[in-house]
Amino acid sequence: MMAKGVVTIKDLADELGIAPSTVSKALRNNPAISEETRKKVNDLARRMNYKPNAIALSLRSNRTKTLGLVIPEIVHHFFSLVIAGIEDLAYDAGYNMIIFQTNESYNREVIGVQTLLASRVEGILISLSKETRNYDHLRNALDQGIPMVMFDRVTSDLETDKVTVDDYHGAYMAVNHLIRTGCRRISHLSGPPGLPIADLRRMGYSDALRDNNLEVNRDLIMYCDNFKQARIRTKQLMNMTQPPDAFFTVNDLTATGVIKSLLELAIPIPQQVSVIGFSNDELSQVTHPALSTVDQHGYQIGQASIQLLLDRLMAQGAALPFIHHVIKSELILRDSTRISILSE
Repeated sequence: MMAKGVVTIKDLADELGIAPSTVSKALRNNPAISEETRKKVNDLARRMNYKPNAIALSLRSNRTKTLGLVIPEIVHHFFSLVIAGIEDLAYDAGYNMIIFQTNESYNREVIGVQTLLASRVEGILISLSKETRNYDHLRNALDQGIPMVMFDRVTSDLETDKVTVDDYHGAYMAVNHLIRTGCRRISHLSGPPGLPIADLRRMGYSDALRDNNLEVNRDLIMYCDNFKQARIRTKQLMNMTQPPDAFFTVNDLTATGVIKSLLELAIPIPQQVSVIGFSNDELSQVTHPALSTVDQHGYQIGQASIQLLLDRLMAQGAALPFIHHVIKSELILRDSTRISILSE
């Protein structure tokens, strides 16, 4: 009699009138079981659509073939590119992914990592939330021997493999272009202090000004990293006695808020004010005018991150030096910045 629902080893054993242990060995082609019995068991397993219990197999082999990914936002274009890069290589290598979104919350990040450990993932890839300043949950994973790769938002407090874009150089290129096209009062809408990517982009901005003999005006630097805040900050800055003639923003979403406010103020872009963002989000191509930006190559970051993790898993615990892989950024010029370059 055929069993209904999920077919188990016991169902196969009952059907054939043999011990479950014999069925188990036959399914693994154990030579201790006769060829005739192995054929009967495997033929019946196919007819009954028997599927091995993945959890039981992982417990027996100590392998789950599952990796964990912790990211701030799934809907963010950059992180969607990272996910695509990771999944393409992970699945080719026979791994499944469990993805957690933190929504920029430290507490949710802690819960996500704890859940991944409870799910017995073989490795973790993570981009830190804006709130994360305590890394005990990650140290706990590393102490358990779980290999980890940090990407985009990383910390120097942990010894792991890391993948980042050259945030400093990307910011420097963007601001240097603004200066070379005649901009002199360049505002920077920055990410939160203490977040490495925000700090590096702010440093690139400041150094580009200094290298061109321009003052770093603290009144033109504001913490602002989203669309809503950018709408408010832009109008505040443009009400200054000497308003900015350009904006360099920490990300493209913030830059679109700047563009929206400038258009509402009837300020021509880029004739009066230039705008440049960071990330090369899809929306950067559909703003009006189209947004100049810095491409941080999310897909490449994802592929480089998963490759480092796969290499670490292949090493099976062997001592390998940790790698910090830096992806080169690229300046993408569109209509929100001037084209003409001043003579040098």
